[in-house]
Amino acid sequence: MERKYLSAVALKREPEEEYLRQLPAVRWLAKGGQLRFSSDVAFLVGENGTGKSTLLEAVAVACGFNPEGGSKNFSFSTRETHSSLHRCISVVRQSFPRDGYFLRAESFYNVASNLDDLDGYPALSPKLLNSYGGVSLHKQSHGESFMALVEHRFGGRGLYLLDEPEAALSPRKQLELLAWIDLLVQRDSQFLIATHSPMLMAFPGAQVFQLSELGIEEVPYQETDHFQLMRAFLNCPDRLLHLLR
Repeated sequence: MERKYLSAVALKREPEEEYLRQLPAVRWLAKGGQLRFSSDVAFLVGENGTGKSTLLEAVAVACGFNPEGGSKNFSFSTRETHSSLHRCISVVRQSFPRDGYFLRAESFYNVASNLDDLDGYPALSPKLLNSYGGVSLHKQSHGESFMALVEHRFGGRGLYLLDEPEAALSPRKQLELLAWIDLLVQRDSQFLIATHSPMLMAFPGAQVFQLSELGIEEVPYQETDHFQLMRAFLNCPDRLLHLLR
């Protein structure tokens, strides 16, 4: 059964920019490929440069989110760096979520700064930071601020798009994130996550879309390059390091 908030992603026309047309993920979509979501949690995985973050960003902007991250109410811009891919894709939805958020690890600092700025306006009551735990995200570590976002801001019945959330999180915190994802799925939420973390992509029942030079393929997480390389390293780190010398 297709997910109601985000059912499918397809390419309606090829982008004009050459660098976008050369991305393996975009080439695959241009040949008629589609991402179809049958699970409440889906992961985009693959090596750097295969188009994970670019594709996730395009989906987020096409769904109405601010390119630098945040909810649909965020409209700040520190520097316009997002691609035009969002104009070239179509997102299929059966209904609209009550809540939603786009997290970009690389620009979360800018989101935190914008929150502090908005929270200073006297006309805003209750204060915005109350929805994030009541403490400035700048007064917490990167990992703490991200978990505060998930624990206090994500309310359920939402579409949550996360770009490399593991960048801020220890292995223990990644396990906590998995527990929160599970809880929010039970509250009628859907997640699309770009990640390099074998721990996160092991979420039970999740779809894993592996991006490579061949395009996009749905695979079991145990067959991803990330999982196999991590398993080989943990089984025998000395041997693997010796081979790399």
